Amino acid sequence: MVAASETTAGTAVPSQAEIELGARVGNAMMGLGRQWAAVSSQLGRIGIDKTAMVLLGALTSIGPVRSNALAEAVYSDPSTISRQVAGLVKDGLIERFADPADGRASLLAVTGKGRELIEARHQQRSCSMARMLAHWPAEDLQRFVELLERFVADHERNIPNFINEHAELMARSKGEN
Repeated sequence: MVAASETTAGTAVPSQAEIELGARVGNAMMGLGRQWAAVSSQLGRIGIDKTAMVLLGALTSIGPVRSNALAEAVYSDPSTISRQVAGLVKDGLIERFADPADGRASLLAVTGKGRELIEARHQQRSCSMARMLAHWPAEDLQRFVELLERFVADHERNIPNFINEHAELMARSKGEN
């Protein structure tokens, strides 16, 4: 990769070649995002709600937590999460129970029914992806998965930076800076 120059603050300024590669990655991500939005829309029409699956998946990963911690985990607003969780509780996919550390607060946890749904969706998604990628050479697929996992981890670590950079851009475009 082409070396980036340094600013006086010590943060790297990307080279033109790096910016062009960044544009390609961004364009690919936007394309993938549009494709997944289309899939989510179609699945929503048959009763598979993307938001519910995101919340169930996050809650399965992090374990019983308060709703504000769940909101942070999925980068959402606590009031939005509260409404979505209410529906999941009503459907028997999530349960609320008193927080042993503070009885005034409640924790959220995935129920057995919720775990079964997450496991079934995970299995189905895994099979669909395996079928889609079956024509790839095994070594290409292995390398792609390794790089994609690395990319996703780096991307998640940088979400606060992305948000701040875009907020600063919006503020400058509105003449606030």
